[in-house]
Amino acid sequence: MNQTDTQADAVLAAIAFDANGLVPAIAQQHDTGEVLMMAWMNADAVRETLATGRVCYFSRSRNRLWRKGESSGQTQHLKDFRIDCDGDTLLLLVQQDGVACHTGRRNCFYRAARDGNVAEIAAPEVSPEALYGHTHG
Repeated sequence: MNQTDTQADAVLAAIAFDANGLVPAIAQQHDTGEVLMMAWMNADAVRETLATGRVCYFSRSRNRLWRKGESSGQTQHLKDFRIDCDGDTLLLLVQQDGVACHTGRRNCFYRAARDGNVAEIAAPEVSPEALYGHTHG
């Protein structure tokens, strides 16, 4: 999915970025509907994602663009880019290669409320050390 600059400008104009220039983006596996993760995008991340078809986010902790899979190899390829009715949330339908979560789990939503407690409902599929070569925090 490649977009020209003019097309990207039209998409960017439809997005209501917050005061920090960010918008939440939910990544969902395109063929199964599994919700994988939520991250943030700025205008540059949106533009790069639309231009390359490989999902790019904005890392608030690193204060820079974060190309999903740049250190882990667990990439996301864009299948569809959707904007909600208010323009303040994005839904990215993706093809996830490998796991989506930095903990080594398929998705980031592996904790659930169970009987008044928080329970882990999914085990890691791969260790963070194997993904990053060190402990990721």
